[in-house]
Amino acid sequence: MLKRALCRLCALLVLTGPLEAHAFCGFYVASGDAKLFNSKSQVALVRDGDRTVMTLSSDYEGDPREFALVVPVPVVLKREQIHVGETTLIAQLDAYSAPRLVEYHDPDPCPAAMLGIETRSSATKSVMVGAMRRLESASDGVRIEARYEVDEYDVLILSADDSGGLLRWLTRHGYRVPQQATAVVQSYLQQGMKFFVAKVDLRRRAARGLTQLRPLQIAYESPKFMLPVRLGMANAKGPQELFVYAVTRQGRVEPVNYRSVKLPEMVEEPEFVKGDFSSAWRAGFDRQVAKHGMGVVFTEYAWNMAWCDPCPSPPLSRAALQALGVWWLDEPDQTVFLTRLHARYDRASFPEDLVLQLTSDRSNFQSRVVVRHEWKGAPGCEAANAYFRALPARREREARALAEFTGWPLGEIRDRMGLTVAWMAPGEPRATYRTAEWWERLWK
Repeated sequence: MLKRALCRLCALLVLTGPLEAHAFCGFYVASGDAKLFNSKSQVALVRDGDRTVMTLSSDYEGDPREFALVVPVPVVLKREQIHVGETTLIAQLDAYSAPRLVEYHDPDPCPAAMLGIETRSSATKSVMVGAMRRLESASDGVRIEARYEVDEYDVLILSADDSGGLLRWLTRHGYRVPQQATAVVQSYLQQGMKFFVAKVDLRRRAARGLTQLRPLQIAYESPKFMLPVRLGMANAKGPQELFVYAVTRQGRVEPVNYRSVKLPEMVEEPEFVKGDFSSAWRAGFDRQVAKHGMGVVFTEYAWNMAWCDPCPSPPLSRAALQALGVWWLDEPDQTVFLTRLHARYDRASFPEDLVLQLTSDRSNFQSRVVVRHEWKGAPGCEAANAYFRALPARREREARALAEFTGWPLGEIRDRMGLTVAWMAPGEPRATYRTAEWWERLWK
């Protein structure tokens, strides 16, 4: 089973898709009777003015000897506008911008011994920064506008008179295409779109010693800033997940034609969440989708990429940013701003392609879970008694915050915290410090 295909494609209407079941803006076609299902897509969009560089990562399932990716593009691309990138680029963006767990340690409540220890990732700074041949094919009204060999990919740029002709052409050349694609393909043809067909030769991939399909990158110019997610639904087995990593110099990116919601910026949760963060976060996102519905685009992160606080991983290096297609790194006062968007959708909730816009908002935002570790030292002042007396109410607040965020039952959370119904550990005293009588201190 082919676990992951990382692909990059871009266009006036861009394509693509995104955590554990994501979305995609083109569709896969498989040889013979093999079926490919897209479950996860992630796309990086470097955007400034009318220029866009897109890098796409998608999962696919199945075991065909060959498969092809079909994506609508606004123009006939030249060979120099197509590039094969490294599989690490999207992974670096994902790690840098992912929702994070932040840990703090309570200090000794007694002033004389105040030693606040804060476990937090140190902020890191990083200075950022064909000839084309026209081949005619009158068959089914389909024309091969360009043909390229790009490493392990054979790339065709196709135009067609109608969707039926294009789909028949693909079928005639050995590919079975989703029947649901017909109407959507026709709508793109009516807009004058071409179709980028990237066919992967697995034998050529093996000859190059590759174990994964590397992402394709496309550079193009278009006044429209959008993702053609409708076409990718032809492969969908259910709701799709989409992660978009938008890199700009202006500021945050937001959707135009779908509701935008920021995930909770900070949720304080019990200590045990540290060992189960992925489950807690996944449950939290599921609950946000249940609350707001599908067809909502969630903002998970927006930050200047010169730094981060806290950093789950360092900001991308200058070389990585250049590989993504950030072309303004050498300009004076350059800024590289990253927005991470996450959507879960299906045909009913996303009837239109996703249209995006740049904003001038450069305020930093990150969705994070905060775990505060309780102080466990020996009390040495009355302030320690006040600290211990306040713990039950604090634990209840944290547990209720986790229950609200994830939907987990409050009783189960309390049990995992090892606490009684009074939010105390069995046998735990409410106060442990006693002021000595005056005579007890005379000869000490």
